[in-house]
Amino acid sequence: MRDASRLSGGRTEPAVSAAPEPAGDGHMDGGSVKAPPEAGTPGVGTARPPRWHLVLASFLMLFVELFLIRWTAANNVYLAYVTNFVLLGSFLGIGVGFLLARSSVEMFRLVPVTLSALVGFVLLFPVSLTSLHGPHRLSGGFGLPPLPQWVSLPVIFVLTVAIMAGIGQGVARIFIRFESLEAYRLDILGSIGGIVVFSALSFGQMRPVVWGAVLGAGLLVLLWPNRRHWQLAGVIGIVVLLGIESTSSIDHWSPYYKVTASRPPKHKAAVLNVSANNIPHQTIYSVNKLRQLEPFYFYPYRHLHGNPLNQVLIVGAGTGNDLAVALSEGAKHVDAVEIDPVLQHLGVLYNPNHPYQSPRVSVHINDGRAFLENTAKRYNLILFALPDSLTLLPGSSNLRLENYLFTLQAMQEARAHLLPHGTFAMYNYYEPFLLDRYASTIKAAYGRPPCVELGASLAARRQAVLTIAKSGPVAACTTFWHGRSVAPATDDYPFPYLPVRGIPWFYVWTLALILAASFLTVRWAGGPLRRLRPYADLAFMGAAFLLLETKNIVQFALFFGTTWLVNSLVFAGVLVSVFFAIEVVRHVRLPSPPFLYLALLAALALAWAVPQDAVLSLSEIPRFFAATAIAFSPVFLANLIFAQRFKDVGSSTAAFGANLLGAIVGGALEYLALLTGYRFLLIVVAALYALALLAGRRHLSGASSG
Repeated sequence: MRDASRLSGGRTEPAVSAAPEPAGDGHMDGGSVKAPPEAGTPGVGTARPPRWHLVLASFLMLFVELFLIRWTAANNVYLAYVTNFVLLGSFLGIGVGFLLARSSVEMFRLVPVTLSALVGFVLLFPVSLTSLHGPHRLSGGFGLPPLPQWVSLPVIFVLTVAIMAGIGQGVARIFIRFESLEAYRLDILGSIGGIVVFSALSFGQMRPVVWGAVLGAGLLVLLWPNRRHWQLAGVIGIVVLLGIESTSSIDHWSPYYKVTASRPPKHKAAVLNVSANNIPHQTIYSVNKLRQLEPFYFYPYRHLHGNPLNQVLIVGAGTGNDLAVALSEGAKHVDAVEIDPVLQHLGVLYNPNHPYQSPRVSVHINDGRAFLENTAKRYNLILFALPDSLTLLPGSSNLRLENYLFTLQAMQEARAHLLPHGTFAMYNYYEPFLLDRYASTIKAAYGRPPCVELGASLAARRQAVLTIAKSGPVAACTTFWHGRSVAPATDDYPFPYLPVRGIPWFYVWTLALILAASFLTVRWAGGPLRRLRPYADLAFMGAAFLLLETKNIVQFALFFGTTWLVNSLVFAGVLVSVFFAIEVVRHVRLPSPPFLYLALLAALALAWAVPQDAVLSLSEIPRFFAATAIAFSPVFLANLIFAQRFKDVGSSTAAFGANLLGAIVGGALEYLALLTGYRFLLIVVAALYALALLAGRRHLSGASSG
């Protein structure tokens, strides 16, 4: 198995990297330290509200952001092309909301309407992949053609900005009625609550109606003193629409995807068809049907010759096809690794050979690379069994769940877990360049080319099985790979699906349009852009912190697996680091800003100097402490610097606008990784903080913190 949002997923890293606003949900490097509003500020009273109002508002802001990122991607495959599209729209909206905190423009009270409009639009105009070739590969709702991409994506982006601007304005109007650092820590506490609750609901495989009930309840509580009937109707509409979607008996909501499992017509050979986020994913067959229809499942076993199959590892066990084949071929024990618990459960329920019920099988719900890094077992046969079956649509910038399985280092790790006469094999439907890349990677890891066996074609893809022995030639092989050499993906550059290094033009144009829209929106909400010039250092800080956070999320995915738990812990870890930084600023007199900048650059230099392989080589607990220290020291120091600087700008919306624009630029700079790899982002981060130091040098002498 088998993004994103990310979380992510991410990219599964949604909420945290989405928070540039200093006074917003606290996900970025700073929280605004605003003075109380002047009398007559629209929507702001004179009495300070209870603290829980701000905690709840911040909770709601992060929860809705995560909901939008996860749920829209589950219903519209266009979002597989631009994996941080909703993310960028979210933090642009939050920033606009804060810029409008003192405006007569009322956006918060419109949130029930804008959110119900987005939910209705996405459900009315879904986009699914239904065919791999021909002019009608995509379909919309009710059997109709889908809306064009240039219509669907802008509507989702505009509505996302409107929703988050409304919630951001609601948070800001409560925020500015508190003492600055007190408001900021309450904001962070609410944000931590948001990530904890959303992660718990995802882990519990809750359906969208539960998400809708949580956000609807939060909206009603915040709107209650001045609620209107149309606002109540909007909230009810959200819950009802999500409730209707949740009644589908064929949809299951795993921690990663909307998994749709449907039985084909009776005359079909398949037992169950499975799609994930509206993309065809897996099909369950009996072993006998697999022998007839998909014989490539059996190819690796033709090359074992005396290998007893005492221990077999299957990475990407999915719904159990590969597992059933291994058992039928005489495997005495199989470790079945599958990252998605819903896919494994569907295999338990529907696979006609019942492989998961076999006493010869041990099930591990885990990331495949993480399992390899943490086990000491060695195997007669290791199979990478179609773990990349969600590659039917491009999404080159997406750190998919399986990307770290296909790097050179992963292949070397698999080789290290083979017994002396063990065998490694991987198979799928590959495009030509991808077959050459994987074969090149195996050759680099083992020192000789793999055996290659080709099968039927599926559009531009073709069945292929790559097999290699740990030592000596592959037995009974008639054809060894002799194709074009393609540079392997690496742990620093984990993009196997990108044919060549570079940023595809689709991303360039999309990011250019988002940046243009951001500048125009900030100009409308915050006034002339020349007002931002004195706050250039804050813009550099915003861009640097977003990149730093991206690097940390990716690094933890490598060290501990691309699982929902790891992503959630990273998001929460960033927020906790911000919270501790606030507490330090509140209670400790800090050194001068130049000293903190020097410490930050030293922490970044350390993160650059420590090789990833050195951290991976540690056992799990020491690896956790080492990775945490390397990743979160710069985060903590960056927040100390931001708090010092922003304390002096008071309630300036221009300062906030500069930080917002910087963060959005940072979101675009993230795509540099497609050219340089992720490690190079540390150099970009250091350069941006150095520019922040130079741009804000006139503020350094008077900066202090008590």
